[in-house]
Amino acid sequence: MPPAPGATLRQQRLGAELRKLRERAGLTSTAAASLLGGPQARISNIEAGRYAVSADRVRALARNYDCGDDAYVDALAGMTGGRRRGWWDEYRDTLPSGLLDLAELEHHATALRVAVTVHMPGLLQTLEHARATMREAVPPLRPHEVEHRVSYRLKRQAVLFDSPATPYTAVVHEAALRMGFGGPDVARAQLAHLLAMSEEPTINLLVIPFGQTGFPASGQPITYATGPVPQLDTVVLDSDHGCEFLDAEAQLARYRSVVDRMESRALTETQSRTLISRIIGTL
Repeated sequence: MPPAPGATLRQQRLGAELRKLRERAGLTSTAAASLLGGPQARISNIEAGRYAVSADRVRALARNYDCGDDAYVDALAGMTGGRRRGWWDEYRDTLPSGLLDLAELEHHATALRVAVTVHMPGLLQTLEHARATMREAVPPLRPHEVEHRVSYRLKRQAVLFDSPATPYTAVVHEAALRMGFGGPDVARAQLAHLLAMSEEPTINLLVIPFGQTGFPASGQPITYATGPVPQLDTVVLDSDHGCEFLDAEAQLARYRSVVDRMESRALTETQSRTLISRIIGTL
């Protein structure tokens, strides 16, 4: 197959997983290419995500690497087929590639868990709240850049309403509920939106209140995207410098534990809704 133009994070992840399988089998890329019947450069390009690869070829590589985990191989085969265009591609010339990779990751995730401290979860933001937060960017965004990012953020929310909807758990610190971006009217509408969204059967909204002893996170927004098999889970850390994507086994275990502990420190869903309603009453 021809080289893939502008390999995405998903293609790079497929290549990285195939490289792991080869290395566990104790094969060099030259030996792997010989088994496949092609040049060594083909293996290197596949593993770098530069070449599109078919499902049949992934299965052939897995057989050559003696991988007997059928569910894992099926999941890898499902990641093939070249770069299929998604709605996020319309933003390719206007937004950083990391944001496009985030949208693609959310689109393919089987479940999403997020934890935030001072910002609302992106998938639960109203238009006006999103616009107010974008206007606080440093360096400042120009008006048309704000609107590009707002429309992108709102389109990401489609995963919560698809059929089937992606299960979504959001752990939100009380600090985020009281930030008041955009002023009282915007904040009130945002909190009301949280309440409405928390009633959706696939959305689990949990609040960590002030006064809770202990806090197992640094305050950096965390997204834990569950893949079709545990080996394909991904952690996304959001910062002013962009998105950082983590998928090493130790990293996944660490952030699973962090999110588990944050959920355990949070109020129940009912208690969380009660607290949000109480805060609305103060605005």
